[in-house]
Amino acid sequence: MNAPRILIWGAGAIGGVLGAYWRRAGLDVTMVDVVAEHAEACSTRGLSITGPVEEFRQIVPTLTPDSVSGTWSVVVLAVKAHATEAALAMLEPHLDADGYVLSAQNGLNEIAIARRIGAARTMGCFVNFGADWLGPGEILFGNRAALVVGEIDGTIRDRTRQMHEWMRIFEPQAVLSDNIWGYLWGKLAYGAMLFATALTPDSMSDNFADPRRSIVFERLGREVMAVAKARGVTPIGFNGFDPECFAPGASGQAAQASIAALAEFNRHTAKTHSGIYRDLAVRKRKTEVDPQIGVIAELGREAGIDTPTIRHLVALIHDIEEARRPMAFETFGSLIETCKSASTIA
Repeated sequence: MNAPRILIWGAGAIGGVLGAYWRRAGLDVTMVDVVAEHAEACSTRGLSITGPVEEFRQIVPTLTPDSVSGTWSVVVLAVKAHATEAALAMLEPHLDADGYVLSAQNGLNEIAIARRIGAARTMGCFVNFGADWLGPGEILFGNRAALVVGEIDGTIRDRTRQMHEWMRIFEPQAVLSDNIWGYLWGKLAYGAMLFATALTPDSMSDNFADPRRSIVFERLGREVMAVAKARGVTPIGFNGFDPECFAPGASGQAAQASIAALAEFNRHTAKTHSGIYRDLAVRKRKTEVDPQIGVIAELGREAGIDTPTIRHLVALIHDIEEARRPMAFETFGSLIETCKSASTIA
């Protein structure tokens, strides 16, 4: 039986690294990207992977969305969260009737994918490795980190095991899980903290190591964990982040220990700043703040959980996007004041 053909929709930091590793290993991979210069570079001179983990160049056939034809049994969706709906509309005609979409994204995009193409055709994925798109045909692979795959209904199927084996080509320590939602909610709490680090030009590790800012990281973690608990989700930890340290009733000492662990983890990567920072400071474009972080406030509202820190963080990111506020400590300070005045989550 022929190996399945894989289409990666989005050849940026996540999709591009996966595509290069898989193609080098002999998998039948095609990528799609909206940046024509990037697509041409990947297809001709090859996609250059640089950084401390490994350096190599790999030609990966890459198309622009308007030039895609045919169908695939496996589609890996690796676009920014706010581009999910538009990407689904374009890729759906290219998905085999019995095929599935894997969400290699940040956030809870599996919900939108399942709503569009059906839960049975949707697979979840948690990614935490560090990578940056540097330009056409160039991606920095900054560090290895947790990578998990799992079905959104918690089952383990042949296709899940197959995807896990493919992921191990890229990340030998990749995990096959029956609780992918637990990982995704854990990443939401960490992701909220990363959005806060993008309020200033400082690195992720410097943000987490600054005692003045710890109140913000603790409060964000506690708000996300409170919403997760209200929805019956048990988040899972990874790479120094322990969601139990931010659960309702957890001690402040535990939360501070987890924040210190995050500072240490991020001190050892070539990717010093988050992708959110790069969107704001380098690429000058909108971030994923609404589908990644704003959705937590919406889910919290439905569950009767107030999330004032998250709501203010979303507003501050929008202020920076619209040039109403600078990327500076004074902007972060506004969030600190919100945390000081907010009531404690039980």
